[in-house]
Amino acid sequence: MVYTNFETERLILKNIETSDRDFIFKQFYDETINQYFEEPLTNIKGADEIILFYFQPESRTQHRWILVRKSDVVKMGTCGFHNWIQKEKSVDVGYDLKKEYWKNEYMQEAMRKIISFAKNRMDLKVINACIYIEDYNSIDLVEKLGFVNSGKTKYEIFRGKEYLHNIYSLYLLSYSQSC
Repeated sequence: MVYTNFETERLILKNIETSDRDFIFKQFYDETINQYFEEPLTNIKGADEIILFYFQPESRTQHRWILVRKSDVVKMGTCGFHNWIQKEKSVDVGYDLKKEYWKNEYMQEAMRKIISFAKNRMDLKVINACIYIEDYNSIDLVEKLGFVNSGKTKYEIFRGKEYLHNIYSLYLLSYSQSC
Protein backbone atom coordinates (compact mmCIF):
# COMPACT_ATOMS: atom_id res chain seq x y z
CA MET A 1 0.00 0.00 0.00
CA VAL A 2 1.33 3.41 -0.92
CA TYR A 3 -0.06 6.27 1.12
CA THR A 4 -0.10 9.56 -0.73
CA ASN A 5 -0.91 13.15 0.14
CA PHE A 6 -4.46 14.27 -0.67
CA GLU A 7 -6.28 17.51 -1.28
CA THR A 8 -9.85 18.41 -0.51
CA GLU A 9 -11.62 21.68 -1.14
CA ARG A 10 -10.05 23.37 1.91
CA LEU A 11 -7.37 20.97 3.10
CA ILE A 12 -4.15 19.24 2.28
CA LEU A 13 -3.79 15.87 3.99
CA LYS A 14 -0.05 15.35 4.11
CA ASN A 15 1.78 12.29 5.26
CA ILE A 16 3.36 12.69 8.67
CA GLU A 17 7.13 13.18 8.51
CA THR A 18 10.05 14.07 10.75
CA SER A 19 9.75 17.79 9.94
CA ASP A 20 6.37 17.73 11.76
CA ARG A 21 8.06 17.07 15.11
CA ASP A 22 7.16 20.39 16.77
CA PHE A 23 3.57 20.25 15.57
CA ILE A 24 3.12 16.67 16.78
CA PHE A 25 4.54 17.59 20.17
CA LYS A 26 2.24 20.62 20.54
CA GLN A 27 -0.75 18.65 19.29
CA PHE A 28 -0.34 15.72 21.66
CA TYR A 29 0.79 17.88 24.58
CA ASP A 30 -2.64 19.52 24.51
CA GLU A 31 -4.94 18.27 27.30
CA THR A 32 -8.06 18.85 25.18
CA ILE A 33 -6.75 16.65 22.37
CA ASN A 34 -5.93 13.88 24.83
CA GLN A 35 -8.82 14.18 27.25
CA TYR A 36 -10.48 10.87 26.40
CA PHE A 37 -7.78 8.45 25.36
CA GLU A 38 -4.08 9.21 25.79
CA GLU A 39 -1.70 10.71 28.28
CA PRO A 40 -0.46 14.06 26.93
CA LEU A 41 3.15 14.14 25.78
CA THR A 42 5.58 15.55 28.31
CA ASN A 43 8.68 15.87 26.12
CA ILE A 44 9.73 16.05 22.48
CA LYS A 45 10.90 12.44 22.53
CA GLY A 46 7.24 11.42 22.63
CA ALA A 47 6.66 13.24 19.34
CA ASP A 48 9.61 11.38 17.82
CA GLU A 49 8.06 8.07 18.91
CA ILE A 50 4.70 8.96 17.33
CA ILE A 51 6.37 9.95 14.06
CA LEU A 52 8.47 6.78 14.05
CA PHE A 53 5.34 4.68 14.64
CA TYR A 54 3.63 6.17 11.57
CA PHE A 55 6.78 6.54 9.47
CA GLN A 56 7.56 2.83 9.19
CA PRO A 57 8.37 1.51 5.72
CA GLU A 58 5.57 0.03 3.61
CA SER A 59 3.74 -2.21 4.22
CA ARG A 60 2.44 -1.33 7.63
CA THR A 61 -0.79 -1.55 9.59
CA GLN A 62 -1.02 2.17 10.42
CA HIS A 63 -0.80 5.57 8.74
CA ARG A 64 -1.42 9.18 9.74
CA TRP A 65 -2.01 12.37 7.77
CA ILE A 66 -1.69 15.94 9.03
CA LEU A 67 -4.56 18.29 8.18
CA VAL A 68 -3.19 21.51 6.70
CA ARG A 69 -5.57 24.35 5.84
CA LYS A 70 -4.89 25.49 2.29
CA SER A 71 -5.76 29.15 2.89
CA ASP A 72 -2.93 29.80 5.37
CA VAL A 73 -0.94 26.52 5.56
CA VAL A 74 -1.82 26.06 9.24
CA LYS A 75 -1.54 22.53 10.65
CA MET A 76 -4.79 21.85 12.50
CA GLY A 77 -4.87 18.17 13.42
CA THR A 78 -4.29 14.62 12.27
CA CYS A 79 -6.28 11.63 11.10
CA GLY A 80 -5.42 8.16 10.01
CA PHE A 81 -5.62 4.43 10.36
CA HIS A 82 -4.22 1.92 12.80
CA ASN A 83 -4.68 -1.77 13.45
CA TRP A 84 -5.29 -2.68 9.81
CA ILE A 85 -6.15 -6.38 9.75
CA GLN A 86 -5.95 -7.30 6.09
CA LYS A 87 -7.31 -10.81 6.63
CA GLU A 88 -10.47 -9.38 8.22
CA LYS A 89 -10.57 -6.38 5.85
CA SER A 90 -10.91 -4.01 8.78
CA VAL A 91 -9.09 -0.99 10.15
CA ASP A 92 -9.48 1.42 13.07
CA VAL A 93 -9.58 5.14 12.53
CA GLY A 94 -8.31 7.92 14.78
CA TYR A 95 -8.38 11.69 14.52
CA ASP A 96 -7.71 14.85 16.49
CA LEU A 97 -8.27 18.53 15.84
CA LYS A 98 -7.20 21.63 17.73
CA LYS A 99 -10.19 23.06 19.58
CA GLU A 100 -10.13 26.39 17.74
CA TYR A 101 -11.00 24.54 14.52
CA TRP A 102 -13.95 22.55 15.87
CA LYS A 103 -17.40 23.17 14.39
CA ASN A 104 -16.03 24.03 10.92
CA GLU A 105 -16.41 20.52 9.44
CA TYR A 106 -12.67 20.25 8.71
CA MET A 107 -12.45 16.80 10.21
CA GLN A 108 -15.57 15.66 8.39
CA GLU A 109 -13.98 16.81 5.11
CA ALA A 110 -10.71 14.99 5.89
CA MET A 111 -12.46 11.83 7.02
CA ARG A 112 -14.54 11.65 3.84
CA LYS A 113 -11.30 11.67 1.86
CA ILE A 114 -9.57 8.94 3.85
CA ILE A 115 -12.75 6.83 3.92
CA SER A 116 -12.86 7.06 0.14
CA PHE A 117 -9.20 6.02 0.04
CA ALA A 118 -9.94 3.07 2.34
CA LYS A 119 -12.87 1.94 0.25
CA ASN A 120 -11.15 2.28 -3.11
CA ARG A 121 -7.54 1.35 -2.35
CA MET A 122 -7.37 -0.76 0.81
CA ASP A 123 -10.00 -3.41 -0.01
CA LEU A 124 -11.73 -2.93 3.34
CA LYS A 125 -15.15 -4.00 4.50
CA VAL A 126 -15.33 -2.03 7.73
CA ILE A 127 -13.74 0.94 9.49
CA ASN A 128 -14.09 1.10 13.27
CA ALA A 129 -13.85 4.04 15.66
CA CYS A 130 -13.43 3.51 19.41
CA ILE A 131 -15.11 6.51 21.09
CA TYR A 132 -15.50 7.43 24.75
CA ILE A 133 -19.23 7.41 25.59
CA GLU A 134 -19.20 11.09 26.61
CA ASP A 135 -17.22 12.37 23.61
CA TYR A 136 -20.31 13.82 21.97
CA ASN A 137 -18.43 15.78 19.30
CA SER A 138 -16.71 12.62 18.07
CA ILE A 139 -19.93 10.62 18.16
CA ASP A 140 -21.66 13.35 16.13
CA LEU A 141 -18.80 13.33 13.59
CA VAL A 142 -18.83 9.59 12.94
CA GLU A 143 -22.62 9.41 12.81
CA LYS A 144 -22.66 12.16 10.15
CA LEU A 145 -20.21 10.01 8.17
CA GLY A 146 -22.48 6.96 8.37
CA PHE A 147 -20.87 5.04 11.24
CA VAL A 148 -23.25 3.14 13.51
CA ASN A 149 -22.87 2.00 17.07
CA SER A 150 -21.90 -1.66 16.68
CA GLY A 151 -23.08 -2.59 20.16
CA LYS A 152 -19.52 -3.52 21.10
CA THR A 153 -17.79 -1.79 23.99
CA LYS A 154 -14.27 -1.53 25.28
CA TYR A 155 -12.78 -0.17 28.48
CA GLU A 156 -9.68 1.98 28.21
CA ILE A 157 -7.62 2.73 31.29
CA PHE A 158 -6.62 6.37 31.48
CA ARG A 159 -4.87 7.93 34.47
CA GLY A 160 -5.73 4.90 36.58
CA LYS A 161 -9.46 5.01 35.82
CA GLU A 162 -11.49 2.88 33.40
CA TYR A 163 -13.47 4.69 30.70
CA LEU A 164 -16.14 2.97 28.66
CA HIS A 165 -15.85 3.37 24.88
CA ASN A 166 -18.34 2.31 22.23
CA ILE A 167 -17.19 0.90 18.92
CA TYR A 168 -18.74 2.65 15.93
CA SER A 169 -18.48 0.91 12.55
CA LEU A 170 -18.74 2.06 8.96
CA TYR A 171 -19.55 -0.75 6.55
CA LEU A 172 -17.93 0.24 3.26
CA LEU A 173 -20.04 -1.95 0.97
CA SER A 174 -22.96 0.39 1.65
CA TYR A 175 -20.94 3.63 1.94
CA SER A 176 -21.81 6.04 -0.82
CA GLN A 177 -21.42 9.54 0.63
CA SER A 178 -19.89 12.09 -1.68
CA CYS A 179 -16.13 12.10 -1.20
